[in-house]
Amino acid sequence: MKARSVLPLVLLLNACVPASQPDVATRASFAQSDLPAMKSFAQSRPAAPRKSNNDLALDFIELSFQMESGRRLPVLTRFETPITVRVTGRAPASLGPDLNRLMSRLRSEARIDISQTNSPAANITIQAVSRNDIRKVLPQAACFVAPNVSSLDEYRSVRRKPQTNWSLLQKREKLAIFLPNDASPQEVRDCLHEELAQAMGPLNDLYRLPDSVFNDDNVHTVLTGFDMLILRAYYDPALRSGMTRGQVAAALPGILARINPAGENRPARFATRTPRAWSKAIQTALGSSISQGGRVTAAKEAIRIATAMGWQDHRRAFAHYAMGRVLQTTDAEAAHSHYLAADRFYAGSSGTALHRAYVATQLSAYAITKGQGEEALRLIAPHIEASQRNENAALLSTLLLLRSEALELVNRHAEARSVRLDSIGWARYGFGPDWAVRAKLREIASLNPLKR
Repeated sequence: MKARSVLPLVLLLNACVPASQPDVATRASFAQSDLPAMKSFAQSRPAAPRKSNNDLALDFIELSFQMESGRRLPVLTRFETPITVRVTGRAPASLGPDLNRLMSRLRSEARIDISQTNSPAANITIQAVSRNDIRKVLPQAACFVAPNVSSLDEYRSVRRKPQTNWSLLQKREKLAIFLPNDASPQEVRDCLHEELAQAMGPLNDLYRLPDSVFNDDNVHTVLTGFDMLILRAYYDPALRSGMTRGQVAAALPGILARINPAGENRPARFATRTPRAWSKAIQTALGSSISQGGRVTAAKEAIRIATAMGWQDHRRAFAHYAMGRVLQTTDAEAAHSHYLAADRFYAGSSGTALHRAYVATQLSAYAITKGQGEEALRLIAPHIEASQRNENAALLSTLLLLRSEALELVNRHAEARSVRLDSIGWARYGFGPDWAVRAKLREIASLNPLKR
């Protein structure tokens, strides 16, 4: 099984939800809304990766021949026939359009022969089930993919048998993806992108990749230009199922020279590997299973390791971001200093525009609590476009709501109302049902000292 984690690695603000509200987004709550219509993204604008082919080859090998657990995979596995996909279960209304858009991108950008079918013999079955059903099987998973099954009931019966062991596969013929049907449209889409990519291609995640869904920081949630290039290489005719690590490594220079000529003359950076101790510290700091003191200790350890490794990249930044998240409810000033450090390291690292947009939500929220409307507007302005380009409606709506409060602080009330109204359509896609959207509006409005 390969799962997308529910660990809150990139939460927005405090992610406040009233305890009295239900924890599900029902179909009625979307259909009967009195809020402005839900908005969604109509066009993808992925940026091409700006990496050397030497670095891309190393990334490809580490993504393709290892699991997140560290277990090595002996051979490359992929589908060797055109890929067919079907949807079963009670699919939310947003799943069909999002799946069509994703498959269109896979055909045009990754050059993969993929199509939808209603046949039970489909290569990939996407089953829409409740979050509760998923968590009964994998408590920490928001969604997951498993080989050689086509339903959650079937997976339950064989989950500990060899047929669902990724390391024993020789090629891929039948897989199932399990998505929540009672989550926000964005969460369903994010699961779809990551799990379909890993159903077809690499199974590993690497923290060192700043511009990829193949990264446990969960910053990127739709397939990037980097991801599409990796998938295109994965299905290049020069590769096939059963090839060893050495055989794939020998073929990659020719493949990458052909599909990514711009990477031939770029200098290699050879980013250092990420120690498992750092990954564990980050997961612990941002988890919820231990005490506040234990989370602080873990965040300090992540910063210590990042410093000792000499990192100046997005991983050093993310360690400070994690510490900010841990301290936010107990020491706002210290949290703010770590968010500033995170932004400084992100600013010096390539491919981190979306990361900085997340940090901007925290920095601008802090400015709003201090009544500094102009400062909040300055912090927010550069990041609206990044959230749009990366199709992150939750982030976009949060930035717009923060902008609305900042405009109120500087007495631009009519503009504030217009921006707030614009944010709600995006919030409906990003956060889901009306109660979640209204909770987000209340949460951000509560930052404004004029409304306390």
